[in-house]
Amino acid sequence: MFNKRAILLFYTLVLLLTSGCIYIPLVAATYVPCNSALDSLKRQNVSRLAVEPVEPTDPNEQVNKITLLGQPLISPAGIPGSYAKYLEDALKSDLAVADLLDPDSLLRLSAYLLKNDINPGFGWIGSTGHGIIKAKFNINRNGKTLFDKTIDVETDFESHIVGAISRQNAQKLYPYLVRALLEKSYSDPEFIKALQN
Repeated sequence: MFNKRAILLFYTLVLLLTSGCIYIPLVAATYVPCNSALDSLKRQNVSRLAVEPVEPTDPNEQVNKITLLGQPLISPAGIPGSYAKYLEDALKSDLAVADLLDPDSLLRLSAYLLKNDINPGFGWIGSTGHGIIKAKFNINRNGKTLFDKTIDVETDFESHIVGAISRQNAQKLYPYLVRALLEKSYSDPEFIKALQN
């Protein structure tokens, strides 16, 4: 028969699990290419291009770290915590799918990650989470700038009163946030024009 101490321990564990207070490392979900946006881009008769390393490469930079209710969300790309590398890999993945990636091309795409954050929005019934990502994109050929623009996207998503579920929702959201940023870039008329030169 259970004694009072065992029952108290059981309810404490249940409370910790349901509140999401037990530390288990989270890893951002893997990026999935945005095929419809890429098909549209390819129909514009654009040139192949190379992708430069996305900055900042230092994993200690604030944009390379995301914390969800006190728990780090780790990037699966390159150095753990490097979301610049995550964005770089997403760009390369997209362009490879569209057969537009050429490491030897004179047309070079570079990017600098300026903002990168997710707030799960945990705390009350009906609360929402919020994600934001912002990057500066540059396309150049032989040192001549053809495109230079800062692009950003923000999104709200369903949160939950249970912290662990709020974290999971934010964890699943991240690749969609990146994809929205890239879709917005690929559909930008000036971006397309730069790739047609």
